[in-house]
Amino acid sequence: MKSVIPKSAFLSRQVLSIGLIILIGFFGAVYILGTNTAKPTGESEHGDDQQPADEPQKGPHGGRLFTADGYGLELTIFEQGAEPQFRIYTFQDEKPTDPGRTKVSVSLERIGRAPQIFNFTRENDYLKGDAVVEEPHSFAVKITAQSGGKSHAFNFEQVEARVAMTDSQLKINGVEIATAGPARIKTALQLIGEIQLNQDRTVRIVPRLGGVVESVSASAGDQVRKGQVLAVVSSQALADQRSEFLAAQKRLVLARTILEREKQLWEEKISAEQDYLQALQTLQEAEIGEQSARQKLAVLDAGLPASGILTHYEIRSPIDGVITDKQIATGEVLKEDAEIYTVADLSTVWVEMTVYAQDLNVVRTGQEAQVKVTAFNAEATGTLFYVGAVVGDQTRTAKARLILPNPEGIWRPGLTVNVSLVADEIEVPVAVTVDGVQTLRDWTVVFARYGADFEARPLELGRSDGKFTEVIHGLTAGEQYAAKNSFLIKADLGKTGASHDH
Repeated sequence: MKSVIPKSAFLSRQVLSIGLIILIGFFGAVYILGTNTAKPTGESEHGDDQQPADEPQKGPHGGRLFTADGYGLELTIFEQGAEPQFRIYTFQDEKPTDPGRTKVSVSLERIGRAPQIFNFTRENDYLKGDAVVEEPHSFAVKITAQSGGKSHAFNFEQVEARVAMTDSQLKINGVEIATAGPARIKTALQLIGEIQLNQDRTVRIVPRLGGVVESVSASAGDQVRKGQVLAVVSSQALADQRSEFLAAQKRLVLARTILEREKQLWEEKISAEQDYLQALQTLQEAEIGEQSARQKLAVLDAGLPASGILTHYEIRSPIDGVITDKQIATGEVLKEDAEIYTVADLSTVWVEMTVYAQDLNVVRTGQEAQVKVTAFNAEATGTLFYVGAVVGDQTRTAKARLILPNPEGIWRPGLTVNVSLVADEIEVPVAVTVDGVQTLRDWTVVFARYGADFEARPLELGRSDGKFTEVIHGLTAGEQYAAKNSFLIKADLGKTGASHDH
């Protein structure tokens, strides 16, 4: 016979099971909530060690909040309209207290630096640190506080603008390491200049005789040699001078013949001495006439033509060089003072610069200068040979010139160039290479190396010569930093992110 369970007993068992399940769930929830409760970092003298939470506990002023035995301390870095500074607010049982009742000391430790101690004084409702908290804010902090007869110690660490890179990674990326130290820096005056012809080696050719152009054998841009025929002109004036010279030569020959005859007759006492002296005087006059006619032709650089055509006048180049200007054409009627050719020796050129009055005291002849062209990649060194003695009334500037070797002819007149004039050379105690300097946020930095870590070091820089830059503050002699390809450190830092947790 099958036993029958009363309906009331069945219902009682069901209620008991449901109640047991609810009770187990309640205690489980309490346990889970208890283990996930965030505790701020801190340690008091009573041994109440507190473990750091995943995220720092924030105080009402946005800083890090530390608590122990009801005492609370909030550390902030204030940097609105001022250099970064520590500010501390104090609490008791979560209520603000008089900060003057707390004595605080903060020790700040950075990699590669000695610990920095901050002491505090009361200001308004907070305690203010006595020094600037320099960037980057990457450091380990130890806080010691005394309040109400009790001592408390808190600590935390934050990392900013720091990245790790192994030796193999440095080698693969071509990052070179350099050491900050003394260097000789050439201070320079930056000027704008223009390439010009060397006027001491430039000739403007004029025909010196009027006439008609019969032929032209050289054009602008041609390389010519000294004595090379550039053009031929037909000149009646030249023909007259050559005829005069030929006549003078014939008179000279005749005068010499007459003198020899009269001398012989006088010696044989056939003729009087007076006739001999008269012949001597005639010879002297003929010599003067011939010499005068010869010199007239020499001035024109025009002797007797081999062709026998007295009107032909050959215009020749007086120097080796390049024809930079041509103002002559076949059939043209020339005047004697017309500038028909400009020939320049381009083996050297001038660089003419404008120097402002306030810079004239550092500009002097004999200085070396680096010249870079703006149109293409070219650089050369020249020497300053002229500084104007007069300052313009309107411009308040003076002209200066340097001479520049131009053996390959790349420095063409008319080019605009940048001129770096060496003004002085000084020894500085700490300098870094220009390649190592980078911009990060609004800082000018190098990435200093400490073991496998590279950390941005904001710098105050001084003078630079394009190769080395003086470091006034931010890096000490002997510290290593990323030099060549340092931008790759910056790029890697951007990938990992750089927190700025205050």
